[in-house]
Amino acid sequence: MTDTSRGLPERPMSPHLTVWRWHITMACSILHRGCVVALWVGAVILAAWAAALASGPDAYAGFLSILGSPIGKLVLLGETFAVFFLIAYTVRQTFWDIGKGFAPRIADMTGAMSIAFAVVATIVTWVIAGANGAF
Repeated sequence: MTDTSRGLPERPMSPHLTVWRWHITMACSILHRGCVVALWVGAVILAAWAAALASGPDAYAGFLSILGSPIGKLVLLGETFAVFFLIAYTVRQTFWDIGKGFAPRIADMTGAMSIAFAVVATIVTWVIAGANGAF
């Protein structure tokens, strides 16, 4: 007869971050997950914007005052970065899907390029918005 009272078998623990050396591909993976969460927050903000717009001028003015605050602008800055990073990361992943770019040197380069693109595109977008009086 089989004895089932022994419980779960011993399993190895996951390696801690101190075991692995940080590299750009790992950072991009973590950043990708954070950006996906940020875009979910952005979807909630967009829904709140639509609700405020439908609720009338006073509600809409209140919503704009929240988004126009320093914290609101910081959130929108993060949302802008998340959009641009996910665009670049998706292009990178598309090449991976066809089997290209897995060499460590290429993977590191494309990861760094994804982050750099997101930073530069975010800065350019906000500079253009500021120059056109969006603040």
